[in-house]
Amino acid sequence: MSGAIAARNEGAMIESLTGKTLRWTFADGPVAGKTYEHTFNADGSVAYRSVDGNVPGTPTREKLCATDRINDHVFVISYLAVSGYTLTVVLNFADHRMVGFASNEEAWYRQQGTFEIAAERA
Repeated sequence: MSGAIAARNEGAMIESLTGKTLRWTFADGPVAGKTYEHTFNADGSVAYRSVDGNVPGTPTREKLCATDRINDHVFVISYLAVSGYTLTVVLNFADHRMVGFASNEEAWYRQQGTFEIAAERA
């Protein structure tokens, strides 16, 4: 069920994550305090980068990313990164909170934080 969600961000109705860049900041876990941008592309890929510091990081593109609607305000996103970690994040558009799980063959982490819509492509 990828695609549309009924949620509001600064008064604008969100129809789809495709073409949007979400900026999320983790409050705990191994990347506590770090902020990342994720851009969801029409071909099902995701590009992400760190945006901490004066110069944003170089984007990494993953070919496969699932974005599924749970209800009118909640989305789940999951992808396997080239680093070997799988990241699964649940986003609540009602309060802009998130919880994520990152794991590989040796480690598992639960992380919480917040997110916002940073940009949209028409």
